[in-house]
Amino acid sequence: MATPYDGKLAVWFWKGDSIAEETIEDLVRTIKTWAPNVTQVWVKTSDGENWMGEFDTDRDLAIDGVASVDKWVRILSAHGMEFHAWAVVKGQNVTAEADRIIEVCNRPGVKSMVLDVEPFSGFWTVGPEPVRPLMTRIRRGVGGRFHIGMAVDPRPRHKPNIFPEEWRPFVNSVHLQVYWETFQRPMQEVLAEAYTTWRDYGLPLFPVLPGSAPRDEIDAANGLVISQYKSTGISWWRLGVIGPVEWPVINQPIVPGGGDGNGPTPGPGRYGIEVIVTPDNPNYREGAFGGQNPSTLLNRFRGTWGWTTKYKRTANTSSQVWVRWDPQLVASGWYEVSVFVPARHATTERARYKLHGVLGASAELEIPIRQSSYFNLWVPLGVFQFNADDSRAGVVFLTDMTGEANLEIAFDAVRWRQIVGITPTDKYLADGYDSPVGTAAERKTDDMWPSKWFDATGFARRYRIGTPSEAYHTGVDLNMNEPYWDADAHSPVYAAASGTVTFADRLAGWGNVIVIRHDPLVTTGKVLYGRYAHVEDIRVKVGDRVVRGQQISKVGNAEGLFAYHLHFDLSPTAILASQPWHWPKLNRDNLLANYIDPLDFIRNNRPKDR
Repeated sequence: MATPYDGKLAVWFWKGDSIAEETIEDLVRTIKTWAPNVTQVWVKTSDGENWMGEFDTDRDLAIDGVASVDKWVRILSAHGMEFHAWAVVKGQNVTAEADRIIEVCNRPGVKSMVLDVEPFSGFWTVGPEPVRPLMTRIRRGVGGRFHIGMAVDPRPRHKPNIFPEEWRPFVNSVHLQVYWETFQRPMQEVLAEAYTTWRDYGLPLFPVLPGSAPRDEIDAANGLVISQYKSTGISWWRLGVIGPVEWPVINQPIVPGGGDGNGPTPGPGRYGIEVIVTPDNPNYREGAFGGQNPSTLLNRFRGTWGWTTKYKRTANTSSQVWVRWDPQLVASGWYEVSVFVPARHATTERARYKLHGVLGASAELEIPIRQSSYFNLWVPLGVFQFNADDSRAGVVFLTDMTGEANLEIAFDAVRWRQIVGITPTDKYLADGYDSPVGTAAERKTDDMWPSKWFDATGFARRYRIGTPSEAYHTGVDLNMNEPYWDADAHSPVYAAASGTVTFADRLAGWGNVIVIRHDPLVTTGKVLYGRYAHVEDIRVKVGDRVVRGQQISKVGNAEGLFAYHLHFDLSPTAILASQPWHWPKLNRDNLLANYIDPLDFIRNNRPKDR
């Protein structure tokens, strides 16, 4: 029986709060960098009758409805990847649950739906009776040809409690959650038991392998499920726990019988030096800003793994304490840096870890972590290159200042793991920013804006006063009216820096708009989104890579709504990724939270040869 999973590698996505990436584009970049053979992302769309976005605070990645599904599909397909949905079914509100699933399955570009059926609290605990009404309604809504899979805990004692015979007339495949690490049993034993338990079910079986297991074990399991159990597709649980050492194993193409595949064999990535600094370690330091003894401000308890964990109430307006972890690296190279988040006393959503000494960064990198989303887990800050001769290399700093009241922030362990044998294959960095208008020679000068171009409005300026359109301006309106009015009409518009196109289409009230997620700035690691509005003759599409100075469109007038000009703004947040039409109107705080002055930023971040 042919399935949408044959010959494919997939990764499961739970929710935005569970991964380090902040946008879909960031997530795609991670996958493309480390595991380009992965072509499917399985996205959780609902939990019972609720959209998954109700349990996710990352608004760019959250699934709040079919519009969110469409956005995921659009971005994934632009990068040659497939969107597959999955949902937890509970049977408590058959109509509402079925309708959620039907809505998703009927969206263009959704390739399949996998139902997570487990006999535990929070999953399916209502007995066999609701199965047929639920699945009959779903099948009537999506048709008989749409592929529906079923994910199960494959241990024998759980099989009777999900009533497999009730589901079989309605599903097309079974996905075995063979989590030997969670089960605390040998990998080979768990695989053998799973396939023995389900082999007579009469449907194609696919393994769901744990991406967080030890590398040698997932490597062995990867080979076994193909060569011994003849699996034609593999999915990996899950994004957010898979690290740079595991990705090369996951990236191995599926070849029936375990033979050689086409394309390069992944490198033998492994971890080298590992440094862990806990609050019990001499390389852990703490202090107080007000001269107090920090030990009187920090509470402590003995954590799950035996070391001391410290915590306190979050500071709403000013920091009280600081903590510093110093790895004292002895070898230069690439390191995965992770922080441990305990299961207790870690409820903040705004822990702001500051990482020092990253090669190519002239300042510290601030990396936000929602501690509230993790329980006894190592959470990656990312993969970074360090020079061991730099005394600041890899130093992590954290204060209690989060801007939240009555929550708790934990100060636990930090881990640095050297990555040996692999490095990212496509690390894009922006070498600087230029004006988006002007000739090549003009854009190389120090003039902002070049030649006869000028900003007609100004950043954060209140304009159109007394009209329904009164607002604070989010960026600049670039005009050229010499030697005649609208001399800028149809002039080329260029990418101000390298990056990836996240939006390129028409918007009501805007005309044509292009949004580019510009690459991390080589000097600081800063990522900005650039919006180029009112343009005509769009020459790029979503997913395209662009370089600084590449023509992306021409200056337009929003189909006659305005005089010819380029509206250009820069955002340090992901607001334009999820809302390319975003306009704060008279909310100045909203404007300043989401936009920066393009003139000031570009002037201070020119390419090195300028």
